[in-house]
Amino acid sequence: MDGIFQLFNWRERDSYYFRLIGNNKEILLSSEGYRTKAACENGIASVKYNSQKDDRFRIKISANGKHYFNLIASNGQIVGTSSTYTSVEACKNRVEIIKKIAKDAPTAYL
Repeated sequence: MDGIFQLFNWRERDSYYFRLIGNNKEILLSSEGYRTKAACENGIASVKYNSQKDDRFRIKISANGKHYFNLIASNGQIVGTSSTYTSVEACKNRVEIIKKIAKDAPTAYL
């Protein structure tokens, strides 16, 4: 399974973001904004590391009843958030995909 991190600058918000894209072009994980490109690159490194630890994924239920997860860094900060899914099984499936692809996923600078 292949994946890729996309790092981009959203100029209107004066912030850098990343997202992890699966081989089917699905956005699996998105970041919050970072003030610098280097900080965003550190966020990607954190995803690569923390995605290999089961206890760093926290499955949640949104206000509209859909499931999503946060990936938590060792400092307790949320380093990435998933899309929402209609079932907990679909959510858990995406966690497993991220565990497989994040560690070796290259980064594309958009």
